Amino acid sequence: MSIQGTDPSANIAIPELPDALSGLGEIALNLWWTWNPAGKNLFRKLNPYLWKESGQNPIEMLRNLSPRQLETVARNESFMREYRYVHALFKEYMRDKTVYTEEEPLPIAYFCAEYGLHHSLPIYSGGLGFLAGDILKESSDMGLPMVGVGFMYPQGYVRQVIGSDGWQNGANETVDKDTAPIERVLDGKGEHFMIQVPFIDPPVYATVWKVNVGRVTLYLLDTDIDKNDPWDRQISSHLYTPDLNQRLRQQIVLGIGGYKVLEDLGIEYSILHLNEGHPAFALFERVRAFIENEGMALDDAIERVRQSSIFTTHTPLQAATDVYGFDMMSHYFSDYWKRLGMDKERFMNFGINPDKPGAGFNMTVFGFNLCAHRNAVSRKHRDVTRRIWHTLFEKEGRDNPIDYVTNGVHLPTWLGDELRAQLDGVLGENWVEHQDNIDLWSRVEELDDETVWNLHYAYKVRMVNFIRERVRRKWADEGIDPLVAMAEGVMLDPDVLTIGFARRMTSYKRPDLILHDLERLERIINNFAMPVQIVFAGKAHPADNPGKKILQRIFKTAQDPRFRGRIAFVEDYGENVAKYLVRGCDIWLNNPLLPMEACGTSGMKASVNATLHCSTKDGWWPEGFDGKNGWSIGGETSDDAADATALYDTLEKEIVPLYYTLDDRNLPAGWIRMMKHTIRSISPQFGGRRMMKDYLGKFYLPISAYLQQSDKKAGGGR
Repeated sequence: MSIQGTDPSANIAIPELPDALSGLGEIALNLWWTWNPAGKNLFRKLNPYLWKESGQNPIEMLRNLSPRQLETVARNESFMREYRYVHALFKEYMRDKTVYTEEEPLPIAYFCAEYGLHHSLPIYSGGLGFLAGDILKESSDMGLPMVGVGFMYPQGYVRQVIGSDGWQNGANETVDKDTAPIERVLDGKGEHFMIQVPFIDPPVYATVWKVNVGRVTLYLLDTDIDKNDPWDRQISSHLYTPDLNQRLRQQIVLGIGGYKVLEDLGIEYSILHLNEGHPAFALFERVRAFIENEGMALDDAIERVRQSSIFTTHTPLQAATDVYGFDMMSHYFSDYWKRLGMDKERFMNFGINPDKPGAGFNMTVFGFNLCAHRNAVSRKHRDVTRRIWHTLFEKEGRDNPIDYVTNGVHLPTWLGDELRAQLDGVLGENWVEHQDNIDLWSRVEELDDETVWNLHYAYKVRMVNFIRERVRRKWADEGIDPLVAMAEGVMLDPDVLTIGFARRMTSYKRPDLILHDLERLERIINNFAMPVQIVFAGKAHPADNPGKKILQRIFKTAQDPRFRGRIAFVEDYGENVAKYLVRGCDIWLNNPLLPMEACGTSGMKASVNATLHCSTKDGWWPEGFDGKNGWSIGGETSDDAADATALYDTLEKEIVPLYYTLDDRNLPAGWIRMMKHTIRSISPQFGGRRMMKDYLGKFYLPISAYLQQSDKKAGGGR
């Protein structure tokens, strides 16, 4: 990595700091602080008001502190003691360590189109990105030798703005490069490192940024530079651009350009892990590199790539994969396949779906064909994926070609700090290092009932206040209609049983299932003795008009006075909003059409925070539900009317009465018992540590052993 610069000018966002506080900039530029309470508390203590006003962005806060204020802080001995302590923790963390006992895997390059790491870096749209972010964080905690590759999206993903009519309008959520936790990668001359993307004519260039995710580095490609023509500058401007030709160019830059970034920076890796098909062209580029750099024959290079590459698929739909016309592919790759020593037919066959051979080049089929290691993201999703693609695998002649690694969530990121402190008390301060040990979690039962309830209620109050404050600011800025204010949550009550539904607004997730029978829902919500309120959040894809119509229906229902302000839609769902909701809701609702949910991780994030899950039998829930940690509704197939009835019945007969049944301490003892069991049963099995150990055991270590044995037989080599 010698070409990568470490000059302070690599990031102009950090202001000049007093020598005594120089480590603050180092911590602010590493997302380690986002999942370590001591790091967050340090910045909060620096200036509580600016911490809040900056949206908990330490770089923006530091930029708004004057030199005089910083000098005053440097003379504050109480703050300096805390600073020295946190800086020591950070330095200790950054030293290499591992927490697994198996041999160390060979280095891994992880490619993904999006990463959800922190709201100050809006280069994500949803679950795929947050999974990728959690994988990098957990890999850092475990000391795994991983490097990430993705895109810098200068215009980010859509920022959701709901009109008074309930229609979703999109606005660009621009990445503020002056306050984002990013650094320029510098070349040997101290200039911003740039590559020319191979095999695109006319030439396209990309500069490279890096994000420090603990001990893992994420490299982001950015085509929005003066050297490119306007059309080429736009390649990386938006996540998931709807223009098919531009999307193909985007994926060429991500896969082939991303490979070149690692090659030019001298970052060697042995295992290639692709998260979905968007970066899959890195597979072809790796074949080319083995042929040209190591003198391999074409078939040997292909086999080497297949045996050392992992393809993780998320969508259970053939229709949701990227497919490019053969003419479009020929336009960009006609010279490329010649360089690989292939003809057109062999090149195209890697991406041809045998069920639809004339449709074009399918990126998911390509990933399956050129990766011998493939996984779905839950046990049920594995079974569904095998059925969907059975023709492809029958052609290959393998009986069990797809394994699974059920997704997990990075516990230190998603757990509320106060709950984590309580867990420290009963599990021991080092419990995070042993988080996948199921027996360890039995001590959750020792948590005091009143403490658990008061903590959850405090999270609920915080969530309601957060929602109300957003409405207040919108009213102050725009003078919104009172019905809009009501629909956006200004009348929410923390004393009322609260159901949360927060995820992408799209038809198969059935966001409006609970609105199926409005008269029955009205009776449930407005029960005088046991009222219920519902908080919705989520974005529709900019091109998904059916999803926007569902969202509009929810919003208009929230404006209906008969529901008395007890239905709310929270605008612009993202990482920051999610943390309030998964901790503050009482019930987390999930009711997709079966078997459309590949996994779903928001319910895991809620469950580890003691929010009880209520879901149809899809995604991860068949693995997670044990009869005592939430509710399972519906049957093995989906029917809107039947599933809505099952949901209403479960609410009226089980959930609502349990919540409002108090003991002689004025506590809902039965509910609290389920809360503690939920933490105990979900956390070890659906945390990031278990997930990454599964990737180690099923893929990383076996691939490493195969490569080492192959190299031994060949007498060395990569």
